[in-house]
Amino acid sequence: MKIARGLAALPLIAISAPSAAAGEVNPAGSGPIVSALLWLQGTLLGNVATAVAVIAVAMVGFMMLTGRMNWRFGATVIIGCFILFGAGAIVSGIQSAAAAG
Repeated sequence: MKIARGLAALPLIAISAPSAAAGEVNPAGSGPIVSALLWLQGTLLGNVATAVAVIAVAMVGFMMLTGRMNWRFGATVIIGCFILFGAGAIVSGIQSAAAAG
């Protein structure tokens, strides 16, 4: 379970780092780092994330079907999917709130 908590924060880190770097001038020599983070963001929000989300939702559905549903795990999967696929909108909302205040 500790690994899952660590992995849950990974998409947020991958999304927020390139977004923060895009708004500012990149320092000299940071091109490869920014490129690597953009690649990681594309990988985590592309086919990999979709496949993992489909498998997780299928696992929750199968657990419900067999009567072994752990509601905490089910809620974690659903909230994780919302955070993963809605991360861009979440970051945009935070940035607009910070700019207005």
